[in-house]
Amino acid sequence: MQIVKLSNCQIRKLFQYFGSMKIFTAAQIRACDAYTIKAANIRSAELMERAANKCAAWIRENLPKDTLFVVLCGTGNNGGDGLAITRILHQRGNGVKAFLLQFSKELSADCEANLKRLQSIDAELVSIVAPDTFITDIPAHIVILDAILGTGLSRPTEGWVAAFINHINQLPNKKIAIDIPSGLPADIVPDKDAAILKAQDTLSFQFYKRTFLHPESAIYAGNIHILDIGLDQAFIKATNSQYKTIEATDIAAIYQARTPFAHKGNYGSVLMIGGSFGKMGAVSLSAKAALRAGAGLVTALIPGCGYNVMQTAVPEVMCRTSGDMVIEKIDKWQDMAIGIGPGMDTDSKTANALSAFIDECKIPIVLDADALNIMAKQPELLAKLPKGSILTPHPKEFARLFGENTNTMIQTDHARIQAMRYNINIVLKGHHTAVITTEGECWYNMTGNAGMATAGAGDVLTGIITGLLAQGYEPQEAAILGVYLHGLSGDIAARELSQEALIASDIIDHLGKAFLTLQ
Repeated sequence: MQIVKLSNCQIRKLFQYFGSMKIFTAAQIRACDAYTIKAANIRSAELMERAANKCAAWIRENLPKDTLFVVLCGTGNNGGDGLAITRILHQRGNGVKAFLLQFSKELSADCEANLKRLQSIDAELVSIVAPDTFITDIPAHIVILDAILGTGLSRPTEGWVAAFINHINQLPNKKIAIDIPSGLPADIVPDKDAAILKAQDTLSFQFYKRTFLHPESAIYAGNIHILDIGLDQAFIKATNSQYKTIEATDIAAIYQARTPFAHKGNYGSVLMIGGSFGKMGAVSLSAKAALRAGAGLVTALIPGCGYNVMQTAVPEVMCRTSGDMVIEKIDKWQDMAIGIGPGMDTDSKTANALSAFIDECKIPIVLDADALNIMAKQPELLAKLPKGSILTPHPKEFARLFGENTNTMIQTDHARIQAMRYNINIVLKGHHTAVITTEGECWYNMTGNAGMATAGAGDVLTGIITGLLAQGYEPQEAAILGVYLHGLSGDIAARELSQEALIASDIIDHLGKAFLTLQ
């Protein structure tokens, strides 16, 4: 018997393959449904019943038992889901009535079958809504379940259906979308004036849709709840997607616990380059974050004006100076993980120092803030970046580097192109920060909260990623793990302090508790 030993890197890749939650397109989801039906030797109606049962169970677990429901159904399979949910809720004792919007003369086969099943129980459980008709006087305490349109939507809603959706949006009732809010496409950000039902909660089957993860479209979906409806795992694992969400299983595969006999030299040395007169706080936060992320040693390369600031604010950090008010030279960086940019300024002397440094450096580095702003003015530096480097722009910094885009989803796809073009990793910051790898994979982060929209939070992220890079994590791993820990620290801090009161240093202070969740 031959025994094959896997390296740690291979093991981590296997965990990522099996653990990640892929984001499928609407077409891939339909193909997954079809494969599941064939592989499990079931009828499509049985899969619909499975989904409806999951929805009904979530509804009964999360809403008061005496809640009353109105279910708005279309003529396709999403409407079939709604009719099945109506039947199941009725059978379990809930007050519920369905309204079937007759915007098509033809019903899908499963929608028609569920309509007949519901009518056979009690014809009063469903009413047909004729075209150009609207439902009025729904009491505010009744919860509206939206099953009008699903992922099969191929064009913006128009006419009566659009007007009906806009009418429902004006009602004060709580709204829950089944699989996806009606009118919201799964794969593209919709036009600003599109008619889309705005839900407080969305019960999504098996997968996130990409539109749930971008601010222009996520506002319609509310809180997302992923319901496992048992789609075929073999199909999911075998089907490629360049889009994934970062899950705890991915982090467990990446994270490397400390060994008992280790010393500080085992955890690498960081050189954090930044700061200028009046902006020493940024690099101080980065340096401290690198230490909290586990780096063995951290040195700050700063202008002379910030020496006392850094030595006082972060006594654990060693200091070297260059220039007086701004950095004028970058040297003695060999054998260190390098983060550069926080508070650095874009003075011509600093820009020249950065350019000379990039010409010499051959190891992956982390670039943020003013390092990115300098490169935006000297775009030829992009092609000189060491392969595997990590750029951490917010959307405006990205636009200065690579040009404007019409929405954040297009910007993310643009980032994929640029990451592959320059062989770099891009951490495109936002509510669901996207980590774009050199191979064009896009990992959406699911930790973090609105309280982290505060000055210095990005500087903390730069420090965390650089600290992880120093410890031997591959650049892609450092970016993914760093973004996850950064968001999780912010979540822990927000629970203790509130989102409103959260400041950047709170993220650093709670990083230890974030690490404890990995152990």
